Amino acid sequence: MPLTPGQLIPHAGSMCLLEQIVNWDQQQVVCSTGSHRSLKNPLRSNGQLSAIHAIEYGAQAVAVHGGLLAQERNEAIQPGYLAALRHIRLHQSRLDEIESALTVEATQLLCDAGNLIYSFTVKAADQAIADGRVVVIVQSEVST
Repeated sequence: MPLTPGQLIPHAGSMCLLEQIVNWDQQQVVCSTGSHRSLKNPLRSNGQLSAIHAIEYGAQAVAVHGGLLAQERNEAIQPGYLAALRHIRLHQSRLDEIESALTVEATQLLCDAGNLIYSFTVKAADQAIADGRVVVIVQSEVST
């Protein structure tokens, strides 16, 4: 049975925004979802889902990729912390008005001693919704 994003990230219930892992390799993951259309999406405010929340979709794809890589190496999944956002571009104002499924891609640009840089893209029907870069610091286990 294929893994789901919810098995790889700490988010639970409706806060796990990604629904399916479409494909992945050592550098990239592609996920899909329709959660932006849900009236129960926990990021909605006043019945709307702002495109700024596409950043969370991208960050969750990054976490999914990290989880997939850890599982492949038979390692425990280490928590990561979003440290910075760079070059964020929003091409739409709202996500809830988009009828088609979202495709969320995250590509690893740098992995160095627990510091990660990923680019992400959120698309709907091949139309760009948002893109940018995220910097993540992974907390490694400390032995005593």
